[in-house]
Amino acid sequence: MKYIHTNKAPAAIGPYSQAVSLGDLVFTSGQIALRVDGSFNDGDIKEQSTQVLQNLENVLKEGGSSLSNVIKTTIYLASMDDFASVNEVYGSFFGDHKPARSTIAVKTLPKNALVEIEAIAQKAK
Repeated sequence: MKYIHTNKAPAAIGPYSQAVSLGDLVFTSGQIALRVDGSFNDGDIKEQSTQVLQNLENVLKEGGSSLSNVIKTTIYLASMDDFASVNEVYGSFFGDHKPARSTIAVKTLPKNALVEIEAIAQKAK
């Protein structure tokens, strides 16, 4: 098992890693709309989703993977009313690649974020 850390994504805000790799898989922690410097992007759902997916992309890259190698994502939303907006941004990052996905409405996310996304990916070959 290897702990993954990149300076191109915000540092973990608790006792956990940005991601962990095991064999040919990368498991990311949930990403919220934190900027690299740790400040929170409190924009609308599209801005936060963009920040989250940029963070996720950078963590995966550090782990030897990419969005095109994602097998499964889990999306946590503060409001299901944001489902369509998140889908729009998500689709712009993933394109024709369609990993398995779960989307769950939650009461509250860290920093009162509107969205959090985690992923499981295969390392690039």
